[in-house]
Amino acid sequence: MIKEVTAYPYTTIPGDALHTRIYTLKNGLTVYLSPDADEPRIYTSIAVRAGSKNDPAETTGLAHYLEHMLFKGTDKVGSLDYTREHTEIEKIITLYEEYRSTEDPEQRAAIYRDIDSISNAAAQFAVPNEYDKILNSIGAQGTNAYTWVEQTVYLNDIPSNKLEQWLTIEAERFRNPVMRLFHTELETVYEEKNMTMDSDSRKIWDNLFAGLFKKHTYGTQTTIGKAEHLKNPSIRNVMNYYRSYYVPNNMALCMAGDFDPDTTIRMIDEKFSVLQPKEVPHFTPPVEEPISSPTVVRVKGPESEELVIGFRFAGADSHDADCLTLIDKVLFNHTAGLIDLNLNQQQRVLDAGSMLVLMKDYSAHILSAKPREGQSLEEVSALLLEQLELLKKGEFPDWLLEAAINDLKIEQLKLYEHNRGRVEAFVDSFIWGMDWEHYSNQINRLRSITKEQLTDFAKKHYGSNFTAVYKEHGKEKSEGGIVKPPITPLKVNRDTLSVFAGELLAMPSKDTAPHFVDYRKDIAFHSINPNTPLHYLQNRENDLYSLYYVFDIGKNQSKKIELALDYLSYLGSSQLSPKEFSCELYKIGATFSAFTSENFVYLKLSGLHERFPEALQLLETLLSDTKADSEALDKLKAGILKERTDDKLSKRKILFEAMTSYGKYGPASPFTNVLEDSELKEITPDELIDEVKNLMQYRHRVLYYGPATATELSANLKRVRHYPQNPLNPPAADPFIELEQDGNTIYLVDYDMTQAEVIMLTRDDIYNPEQVPLIALFNEYYGGGMSSVVFQELREAKALAYSVLSVYRTPKQKDKHNYIFSYIGTQADKLPEALEGISELMDRLPESPELFLSAKNGILQKIATERLTRSEVLFNYEEAKRLGIDHDIRQDVFKGARTMTLDDVKAFHKSHFRNRNFVMLVLGKKEQLDLETLQKYGPIKELSLETIFGY
Repeated sequence: MIKEVTAYPYTTIPGDALHTRIYTLKNGLTVYLSPDADEPRIYTSIAVRAGSKNDPAETTGLAHYLEHMLFKGTDKVGSLDYTREHTEIEKIITLYEEYRSTEDPEQRAAIYRDIDSISNAAAQFAVPNEYDKILNSIGAQGTNAYTWVEQTVYLNDIPSNKLEQWLTIEAERFRNPVMRLFHTELETVYEEKNMTMDSDSRKIWDNLFAGLFKKHTYGTQTTIGKAEHLKNPSIRNVMNYYRSYYVPNNMALCMAGDFDPDTTIRMIDEKFSVLQPKEVPHFTPPVEEPISSPTVVRVKGPESEELVIGFRFAGADSHDADCLTLIDKVLFNHTAGLIDLNLNQQQRVLDAGSMLVLMKDYSAHILSAKPREGQSLEEVSALLLEQLELLKKGEFPDWLLEAAINDLKIEQLKLYEHNRGRVEAFVDSFIWGMDWEHYSNQINRLRSITKEQLTDFAKKHYGSNFTAVYKEHGKEKSEGGIVKPPITPLKVNRDTLSVFAGELLAMPSKDTAPHFVDYRKDIAFHSINPNTPLHYLQNRENDLYSLYYVFDIGKNQSKKIELALDYLSYLGSSQLSPKEFSCELYKIGATFSAFTSENFVYLKLSGLHERFPEALQLLETLLSDTKADSEALDKLKAGILKERTDDKLSKRKILFEAMTSYGKYGPASPFTNVLEDSELKEITPDELIDEVKNLMQYRHRVLYYGPATATELSANLKRVRHYPQNPLNPPAADPFIELEQDGNTIYLVDYDMTQAEVIMLTRDDIYNPEQVPLIALFNEYYGGGMSSVVFQELREAKALAYSVLSVYRTPKQKDKHNYIFSYIGTQADKLPEALEGISELMDRLPESPELFLSAKNGILQKIATERLTRSEVLFNYEEAKRLGIDHDIRQDVFKGARTMTLDDVKAFHKSHFRNRNFVMLVLGKKEQLDLETLQKYGPIKELSLETIFGY
C-alpha cells in the first residue's frame, strides 16, 4: 500500500479501480473514501466492530436492541426540552432495573404500569422519528441498519449536495444517544422476535451454528436474543454497551459517490472529532474443539423439508477463506459446478446449493437441498456429501478453476458498478480486520491455487466433521411467545422540530438540477430487420454485456410457456448434451436465463464482451436445435408436483401470492392459471419444445447494454438468427378481470404461526399518469417509510407491529386499476388494536405541516439527485411504454410536487381512502384469532389451500 503524506495522510493501493483512500483520524476513526461522479449521490455506511458475539450472556439481543435505539435521537435530536425529558427517562431506567429483578407477576405488572405512565409523560417532550424525518427531508434513501455477529452497520444513500448536513447529524447521532420511547421500541423488537419464531430458515440457521460453534458466541447466542432476556431488559446495560464499543477507534465511516475526497475528509474530521477514543474491550475467540463425528440436529416447522450441512473453517483473513471461495464455485455456480450438473440438472434433488459464510474468527461452508417426493433427508445428505468426494478426487475438469475465477471477477465488476457494492466491500474489510490490499488482491491469490492444492485442502478439511440440520415438516415446541403488555398510545408530536433539526434543515446547500431520461437521445433505436427493433445503449465502463429478447406474451396467455422455458434449462442440442452446453457456456463466462411474468417473457444472455459471439451462437443453437429428453421432463413434472405441495406450506407464498391474487381476481386468476396436475402429467416433450419455437415466432424486440457498437451487434445477431418473415402478433387482451368490491369481505386461511399477517386491498380508479405526481407525494406522507404517519401511529406510538405499510399502488400496465394496499404483521392478540388503528387512518388523515414539508422536500431531493444509468435506462423506457407514457414520468412528479400542498394530500385521502370497501386477507392460527372482532369488518370466509392455489 502507498502512504500519501498530506494534511490528512491516507493510504492507497496501486491499480485500485475504486480509487480508494483510507484515512485514520486522530481519534482513531477509520475512513474509506471512493469518489465516483456517476450520479450526484453518495452511499454511506457507518460500521461498528460490535455485534451479537459481544452481547453479555445474560442479556443477549443487546447489540441489536441498541441498533434500534440509535434511531431515537440524542439530547439535541428528537427532544423539545431535554432537561425535563431526562428526568422522566432516568425514572424509567430505574424502573426497568427493578422490573428485571422482580419475579412476582403482580409486582411486575404494577412496575410496568408505572413504566407505561412515565413513558407517556416523557413522550410529551420528544419528537418521535425526528432522525428519519431529517434524513427524508434532505433526500436520503434506504435509511436503515443491521446487526450481525460482529458488526452493527448504519446505512444511508444521500444527495451529494447534502453531505455536510448528513455528516452533522451522524456525528451528533453517535455522540450521545438517548434511550427515549424505550418501551414501545422494545415491543417492536418483541414483534421481530415473534417473526423469527415463525421462520423455519431461522430455526435451521440457529441450530446449524449451535452445532458448529459449541463455545464461540457465534453459536451459543443469537442476534435477536432469547425471549427471556427480551422480557427483562436493562437500559443501563444497553448504555454500557454503547459506551464500551461505540467509540471512534472501533468505527469506520465508508463512503462512495460524488464528492471531493480532500474537502470531505476535512468535514468528517471537523464533525466527528467530537467523538473521543477509548480502549475497547478485547474479545478473545474461544478455541473450538475439533469436530470428530457428524452432529445431526432435527427441527420441525410448518414449511417444507430441507437439509443443511455445515463445515467449520478458519476466519475470513485466512488461506482457508481463499480455498473455500474457489471450492464454493467449483461445487455451485448456477451453471457448471458439481452440484449444478450432478444434482440440479439431473434433478436428483430440489434446489441444491452451496454458500460461504465468512466471519472474522471462524467461517462456515454450507451445503443445502430439499428432497424430491418420496426422498428422505438422509438420501439428500448422501448426495450432497457425494459431491464433496468428487471434489476430493479431483473429478472435475481442469478448465473449471479458471472459469470459476473469471466468474468471480465478473461478480466483482457488477458489484463495483454501484456505490453500495463498493461500500459493502469496505465494511467487510474493516470488520474482518483485513488489509484493503489483501482484500482487493483475492482474485490474484486465487489464480495461484492449483487443482492439486485445492483437492488436498478438500481431503484434509471435509470428512465427518460437520453439523447437519434435518428440517422436517411438523410442529415443534416453541421457546414461548411474548405476551402483549398494556401500552398506552404515546402522544405523537408531529408538528414540532427540535432546535437542532431546525438549524440543520436551514443550512444552505447548492441546488442540484434534475436530469431526466430523454428516450430519443439516450437510447439508440435501430432495427435488426423490419420486424425486430433493437434498443441499444453502449457500456463504456467495463467489458460486460447484457442482451435481452423481450416478448409481449406471458403466463396469462399461455399456461405452458413457463414450464417450456424451465424444461429448456435441462436440455441440450443435437450437437451438445445438456451437461456439455452448460460447461461450454460457463467456459466463456456467459450465463443464460429466462424470466416469465404474467404478460412478458425475457430471455437474457450476459457475460464478457470478448466471448459474446460464441455465447450468442450457443444460445441460438439451443433455441433452434433443442433435443428432447423424456426422462428430464418426467423428473421435472415430479419436481413441480412436489414444489406445489411445498408451496402450500410457505406462508409467504400463501399470503403474498395465492391469497392476494384471490383477493383481486377471485378463483380464476393469473396465479391459478397453471396446468392442472392431470394436464401436467400428460404433456409431452414435443409440446414444450414447440412452445419455445412458437415463442420465437412472435414479434419481439432486442435490448442491449454492452461494449459492442450497434453495427457489430446487428451483424452478430443477423449472422446467427433466422427471424420470421411474418412474425405473430402478441395477444391484445389480458384475460383476467380485477373484481369489483360491492362490500367488505374477510378471507381467512388457517396457518400455524405465532403472528397474524393481514393484507387489505381496495380496488380504485384505472391508472392515469396525470395522478402519478400526487400519488407519489401522498405515499411519501401517508405510509411509504419510517417517517410516514402510518409508521408513526402504528409502530412508534402504539407498538402494534414490526412491519406495517399502507400505500396507494399503481399498476405496471395501462388499463389496470390502482389499489390501496395495506399490510400489517403483528402478534395475534394485538390484531384487534392493529385493525382499529389502520381503519382509523383510512378514515381520518392526521395532518402535519412539518411532516408534509419533509415528504415534499424528500421527493424533490431524491428526484433531483437520482440518475438512471446503464441498463436502467432501457428498462425505464420499457416501463413507460407499458403504461402508455412517452417520457420519463419522474419529470411530471418533480414538476407537480413543487406546487402541491397538504390540502391536495388531504383531498386525495378523502376521495380515495375514506369509506371504501375492501378485501381483507388474514393469515394466522385460527384458534388464536379474535373472530368476533374480524366479523365487525365484514363476513368471514375461510379458504382452503386448494381453493386459493387452484390445484
